[in-house]
Amino acid sequence: MSQSQQLFDRARRLLPGGVNSPVRAFKAVGGTPPFIASASGCTLTDVDGREYLDYIGSWGPMIAGHAHPEVTSAIEAAARRGTSFGAPGPLEVELAEEIVHRVPSVDMVRMVNSGTEATMSAVRLARAATRREVVIKFAGCYHGHADSFLIQAGSGVATLGLPDSPGVTAGAARDTRVARYNDLDSVAAIFDREGSQVAAVIVEPVAGNMGVVPPRTGFLEGLRALCDRHGALLIFDEVMTGFRVHPAGAQGLYSLRPDLSTFGKVIGGGLPVGAYGGRTDLMTLIAPSGPVYQAGTLSGNPLAMAAGLATLKLLDEAAYARLETVSAALEAGLLDACRQAGVPAVVQRVGSMLTLFFHAGPVHNMDDASQADHPRFARFFAALLEQGVHLPPSGYEAWFVSLAHDETVVEHTLAAARKALEAGR
Repeated sequence: MSQSQQLFDRARRLLPGGVNSPVRAFKAVGGTPPFIASASGCTLTDVDGREYLDYIGSWGPMIAGHAHPEVTSAIEAAARRGTSFGAPGPLEVELAEEIVHRVPSVDMVRMVNSGTEATMSAVRLARAATRREVVIKFAGCYHGHADSFLIQAGSGVATLGLPDSPGVTAGAARDTRVARYNDLDSVAAIFDREGSQVAAVIVEPVAGNMGVVPPRTGFLEGLRALCDRHGALLIFDEVMTGFRVHPAGAQGLYSLRPDLSTFGKVIGGGLPVGAYGGRTDLMTLIAPSGPVYQAGTLSGNPLAMAAGLATLKLLDEAAYARLETVSAALEAGLLDACRQAGVPAVVQRVGSMLTLFFHAGPVHNMDDASQADHPRFARFFAALLEQGVHLPPSGYEAWFVSLAHDETVVEHTLAAARKALEAGR
């Protein structure tokens, strides 16, 4: 029995499902998850000594690659100065300055400890600022596990076949409305019925939790116009896309300004982190400047701030060009491999995040994503894992490319993909 299997057996007696986040349990793809002992660059090494090329990247934060020497050095230096102060420190100011410098829509930012905390706080702020209660979200978009978001919530919930979550009260769900991603008419219909009650629209500007689904032309612009017309706020959830798809996030890529934005993943360089920010008039409603309360014992943690700063400093123009080149080669190669094998498929990519859908046409929303051939993806996943390529263990997830991936890594991945597709025809 492998050490991973032994650990998984132990873990299932101690942790729900044997994991601390559901998708790690391999429910959608079957088998035993490898337990990772270490990681470097784009390579994971499990407790049995097997190595894997990694396309999870800790679900997005590791854009520079695992254990990048500049990031680890920054963390080590910060740790020697103390791991938490419970008081202000210089690094949180420096990271805030970096975010504000890069993102034109953000005048002020509040550091928190997770993407869930960031989105939850942003919605609370939007409700306070507008004195309204209704929030519009989109089927298949995931904004963390706060109660009001666990309604048609995308990847993790969809992977497990859970349409909603027990424990979410009717009261918590009452003020959430669900629209169809890439369908402006579905949003307009909600505004037509109750526009005077809508506090905010929250959206992943590039959906990453039904697989990667880009916005159709005019969709984000239409959301901006609807919010402006009805006095609602527009919130971009850039926890996944922030500083990954563009130096200023998806809002920089599409030249749009939301009222509030949420961030995570990349700004922590692999350590727990989140942030939300926006215009000064909105952010000064947050305590202690204003009446909207939000606090956190470890917010602005110096280790996370150091890791995030070091990561952002690596993301210059050349870095984004490199990510684009490697990601485009992976996209083209996967499409070609599927064509050669006669397997209907589409690869949807924005920058260095992508998803291979076993689906004949484009995927524009959660309904389309659910029609993809997920059993085929499970077989494909298992075949690649056997060949040392670790994909996200669900067809509803994004793959992530890092600066540590290169042409040789991509070619190895494509060779494994071709072999898997030929065997699975």
